[in-house]
Amino acid sequence: MQALIFDCDGVLVDTERDGHRVAFNKAFEIKGLDVRWSVERYGELLSTGGGKERMRRHFDETDWPGGSDDKDAFIADLHKVKGGVLKEMIEAGHLTLRPGVARLVDEALGSGIKMAVCSTSNEKTVATIVAVMLGAARAAHMPIFAGDMVAAKKPDPAVYNLAKEELGLDPAGCVVIEDSAIGLRAALAAGMNCIVTTAPYTEGEDFQGAARVVPELGDGDGVNVTLDDCRALCA
Repeated sequence: MQALIFDCDGVLVDTERDGHRVAFNKAFEIKGLDVRWSVERYGELLSTGGGKERMRRHFDETDWPGGSDDKDAFIADLHKVKGGVLKEMIEAGHLTLRPGVARLVDEALGSGIKMAVCSTSNEKTVATIVAVMLGAARAAHMPIFAGDMVAAKKPDPAVYNLAKEELGLDPAGCVVIEDSAIGLRAALAAGMNCIVTTAPYTEGEDFQGAARVVPELGDGDGVNVTLDDCRALCA
């Protein structure tokens, strides 16, 4: 085993419903838009990777607000506002790590296993989550490969291929922790092993091809995935 690679949203933190969705809605409010994403609507949009792409899909399927003639600039501005809102939420402690994340990270650190975070979210948001919620000492060993660093987002394997190239990895020696079908498809397409920890929005998805599917990584008596379990996938 060479590396343990984490997705961010839904894996490190259950950010989608009570993080990103809330931040998007606040950004819409700040910009004076009559748009509010319900829990159900956001669940539908999650089949599209990337926040900018989700907004574009939503407006394509409904109506583009007035004054949005330059759609790229309109989306970029909204996404910047949303990112600021989410950063404030993270720094204020409104979100928490999922069970088992810190434990598994510490197991990898203690064994000298390389780590990385590969996400469709933008680099600043992911960096904030990792630094604030895992702490500076752990974050120093977790390089970030984000959606705004590659030409195509998950389920395209570009972000995992970038991590492979930058870290000098053999994909067969990598174990990815994902929470969604599109993330699983991206990891498998990159030739990597993948364990799925389901999240509320993804638990009913098709995870064919995953090495294991668990409700969480787990802590204490509820541990579901250890570093030895990950090593076994690369044997």
